[in-house]
Amino acid sequence: MRTTKKSLAISIVLALLSVSACMKIQQDHPSFRPLFNGKDLSDWVVKTHRYALGEDPDGTFTVHDGTIRVDYKNYEGKFNQRFSHLYYKQAFQYFHLKLEYRFRGQLYDGAPHFANLNSGVMFYAQAPESILQDQNWPLSVEMQFLASDDPNTPISTGNVCTPGTHIRIKDQLTTTHCIRSNSDTYYRDEWVMAELIVQQDSVKHIINGKTVLEYAYPEIGFTGTIKGIEEDRWSEGQVLEKGYIALQSEGQAIDFRSIQIKEL
Repeated sequence: MRTTKKSLAISIVLALLSVSACMKIQQDHPSFRPLFNGKDLSDWVVKTHRYALGEDPDGTFTVHDGTIRVDYKNYEGKFNQRFSHLYYKQAFQYFHLKLEYRFRGQLYDGAPHFANLNSGVMFYAQAPESILQDQNWPLSVEMQFLASDDPNTPISTGNVCTPGTHIRIKDQLTTTHCIRSNSDTYYRDEWVMAELIVQQDSVKHIINGKTVLEYAYPEIGFTGTIKGIEEDRWSEGQVLEKGYIALQSEGQAIDFRSIQIKEL
């Protein structure tokens, strides 16, 4: 009987130690959490070129069947540079972001040609309230998404573009605005999984499980890409270490879903 009680006590202690160890692992390695609840945009805010923060008069961003839908069905007249960004409410430093995207439909009539089957997710973006009324894009780094309409025309996705920023590739500073990845080609109406891993000394783009681009140390740097920004408000060469995440709208319909993040 004593042996049985002793064994039971040891088992209980071991079980408690196991639970404690599991809890510590969970604390050291936090799990992914959703940024989009699949129901509404309550944790997000829109910033559209030439409109006040929070104004989305044409209903560019809506929720449809558990996705964030970028759509232009309510637009009238010319596109008129109505570039928009849907910001998540919180800034992040180091993180692993996952999402799925799918291009739909045709480019809105009058939208710039470069926007055809073109969208992206911005990170380390300036705070939405700091964007000026006539500023067309936020200072940020973009994981750019592209698709092809032609099986004979390969187009990479998971590229990087740098509005108001520069990056380093293999320790070399580059001021090229957009740099292509080595991804496979994907097409309209095809769901694609994109991952973005941002750490102190590296940024990694992953498409459908394949690492397609790596770089490091994004910093503030201007080459004329952003119109309407007051450059003297910013410190040229300052390395970015924290900022906001935003989904992009440039005239091409696209859906986003399964948006989740793990802070590192």
